[in-house]
Amino acid sequence: MQNEISFVPIALSFAGGLALFLYGIRVMSGGLKKAAGRRMRDFIARITDNRFTGLLAGALATMMVQSSSTIMVMLVGLVQSNLLTYVQALSIILGAEIGTTAMAQLIAFRINEYALPVFAAGFVLNLSSRREGLRNAGEAIYGFGLFLFGMSLMSGAVVPLRSYEPFIDLLRYMENPLYSVLAGMLLTALMQSSGAFIGIVITLAQQGTLTLEAGIPMLLGANIGTCITASLASTGMLRPARRVALAQVLFNVTGVAIFLFVIPLYADFVRMISPSEGLPGTVIPRQIANAHTLYNVFMAVMFLPFIALWAKLLIRLIPDNPGETRLQPSVWYITNSALSAPSLALSYARAETARMNRILERMAGAMLPVFTGSEAARDTVFPELSISGGIRMREEKVNYLESRVSAYLIAISRHELGERESLEAFALMNIVKDQEAIGDSIESLLQKLPEKTREQPSGMTAEGKADLSALQEFVCREIATLTVAIQEMNARHASNVMHGDPDFLVLSAAAESRHLQRLRTLPESAMTHDIHMDLLHAFEEIHHYCKSIARSIVHQEAGSQWTGSA
Repeated sequence: MQNEISFVPIALSFAGGLALFLYGIRVMSGGLKKAAGRRMRDFIARITDNRFTGLLAGALATMMVQSSSTIMVMLVGLVQSNLLTYVQALSIILGAEIGTTAMAQLIAFRINEYALPVFAAGFVLNLSSRREGLRNAGEAIYGFGLFLFGMSLMSGAVVPLRSYEPFIDLLRYMENPLYSVLAGMLLTALMQSSGAFIGIVITLAQQGTLTLEAGIPMLLGANIGTCITASLASTGMLRPARRVALAQVLFNVTGVAIFLFVIPLYADFVRMISPSEGLPGTVIPRQIANAHTLYNVFMAVMFLPFIALWAKLLIRLIPDNPGETRLQPSVWYITNSALSAPSLALSYARAETARMNRILERMAGAMLPVFTGSEAARDTVFPELSISGGIRMREEKVNYLESRVSAYLIAISRHELGERESLEAFALMNIVKDQEAIGDSIESLLQKLPEKTREQPSGMTAEGKADLSALQEFVCREIATLTVAIQEMNARHASNVMHGDPDFLVLSAAAESRHLQRLRTLPESAMTHDIHMDLLHAFEEIHHYCKSIARSIVHQEAGSQWTGSA
């Protein structure tokens, strides 16, 4: 009898299955990201020459990682770091929506019966493999097995409800498109995974408790609900990154507004192209999966030709801010139009490399104030940023410029070059690598900033500050000298840095010796010992890379002179 149904075991079984289902998705996605996440990021950044390859990149990347939310967060990060324009990201968003339908197609085949063998195979692979790539693949496979097993538990839990009238009446409400869209949107936003919610929808359909007319608007709502992850990720980021999140919302809301009024016609069309016969519990899930795929393909086909118009709309909704634009990484000098004249292109590359050095000089000059100044202190050029925020912003610029200048120098080297030009291009390639290493050293130091130093920024002794300040001034002078040397590729200026090596070593050794003496007598020196030594070693690293830059310039000029005299 329907009144004799006990909801406690049903709720417990469904909740346990749902927990296992969600955990399986997390494990599977984690394994896939470890195995292919970095490759996916590089793949997306490189295969976006036009809107069609962008669409393909988004679809393939989402199929590989099995998480459109992960791809969206990745896109926000790529646009934030200026490795991708927000216009390029628009076609990738459409592709990601298509890629996320692959999981729905897979689970519609009732492969949950093979959950335990899949889990066992993945677990054995993860446990027995020595290669990290195979272990990550094993983790993804056993996560998929857990995901399937959780779905099987949920499917079994709802079996008693198939003949329970109140539950059937509730599902009839879901045939109201507005209610279904809202339910799909809210539940997906809570789970932060459209794939997880769609799995639940197909599970209900497999038990015959959900019709196609009720399932389609739930899928539409899930497409809107999944936007929450990218929206949260873009909070506080630059405007191009925020446009990426807004674009996903606009695409999906527009699609829902179009389809909401034609759901009966769309359902008839899906039935017409989908199998009408099959094993029990497979027909409706197959139709729902097909409806999901067709909807996202249609949206991509509809929006792709109008990407440029959508880009203009997004600029109107989130206009550029001139002050914020200065914070974004960008090139000032290099231009592809100069590549046909290698000497001119090299002069532009030198100018951009010298600019990198000026950025590094500001970063090095802010290192000590971060640890010894007030937490409320602001960046000298951008008062809206803290000192540490200014360092991080500039480190992003250095990373971006290293990538762009290196690619530019490689492009120059493919042209017909004289011996002198070849030597200069090679020297600049080495220099930008060392410059990036200096930026990484400073950023790495910033990550070591302990909470106790934030609370007691003045705990360092005056003598300790003076020693570190002397080292900071020394390396800042070296960087400033190298800026001039890079602009002219002048070996004489570079030699001054190399000749100053003994002076730095004496200064550094004396600073370390005096600090160790203070440790024996002054308690405050013991409290700040770790950060004092981290700063000392950071200045030593910067000096090492400055010497390497100077050596590249000196060797370049020496090679040019030798070639000229030969």
